[in-house]
Amino acid sequence: MILPIIAYGDPVLRKMCTEIDQQYEGLETLISNMWDTMYNANGVGLAAPQIGLPIRLFMVDTSPFADDEELTKEEREQLAGFKKVFINARIVEETGKAWAFNEGCLSIPDIREDVSRKDTISMEYMDEQFKVHTHTYDGLLARVIQHEYDHIEGILFTDKVSSLKKRLLKGKLTNISKGKIEVDYKMRFPLLKKAR
Repeated sequence: MILPIIAYGDPVLRKMCTEIDQQYEGLETLISNMWDTMYNANGVGLAAPQIGLPIRLFMVDTSPFADDEELTKEEREQLAGFKKVFINARIVEETGKAWAFNEGCLSIPDIREDVSRKDTISMEYMDEQFKVHTHTYDGLLARVIQHEYDHIEGILFTDKVSSLKKRLLKGKLTNISKGKIEVDYKMRFPLLKKAR
């Protein structure tokens, strides 16, 4: 089932999310609905706060990057096969050189900005069966994971741009929260209070 994506301005996007356990009711259905919602909006990642739930759950499928000719063959292969659910994730370490990349977000449609992030992350998380994993990710894959991880920490990519950029974006962000934007997927706008 496709769920409405929560737009910029909703307080749920600013919450530090809580951990869940195996008894979380309807988790399998929720994960399935989140995949449907993400694919419907042509996203490569989606976090639970983006559908209104302040829980530590997000997912990533970087296969759309596999066709990007600007990436190396090795990068495309790494991204092509990556599809994961992250539960109760914690970034243990961020290392490497910081680099800028143009990011966007399903909750903030039609805004893209360069965001600087460290190249490599080490992360602990659980999968859908609540099996614990520790992995290190780098490059574009690490960036997508960091972006989604920020959501469960109550952080948006627009928080990471300069003060000047933030001032320049203020009007656009206000319009998004009021629903004054055209999107081709279902959204819920905090200052409109109904899905479109």
